[in-house]
Amino acid sequence: MKKKWSAELFGVIGNLINENNCKTIIVNGVEDHVHCFIGLKPTVSVSDLMQTVKAKSSKYINDHSLTPKRFEWQDGYGVFSYSQSQVDKVYKYIQNQEDHHKKQTFREEYLDFLKKFKVAYDDRYVFQDLM
Repeated sequence: MKKKWSAELFGVIGNLINENNCKTIIVNGVEDHVHCFIGLKPTVSVSDLMQTVKAKSSKYINDHSLTPKRFEWQDGYGVFSYSQSQVDKVYKYIQNQEDHHKKQTFREEYLDFLKKFKVAYDDRYVFQDLM
């Protein structure tokens, strides 16, 4: 993600989450992915929220020519749930994405989450590294 516009994009994504009656806690990411830590309102489906956020943020990126080519998010997304007691730890983890990804790729991170949360998966459907 280009530093000069990443903060602006993260703000747009946070506003889209809030406009959908959820609460943005933090949005941050690096070149190949974004983490959105949110409070999900029980009446909002994750799939509807993500469809809206991905579509409208893609439109924003393309309307403002933030990338040299037409931008599209990868298919799919991952969702993990945390207890209230973990909010500070997760916030700090997302806040420090740049440092974290000097040591681990997005794919490695995602597979670690799947293992930690004991999610069975088929490797054909796991996000691919973009770099």
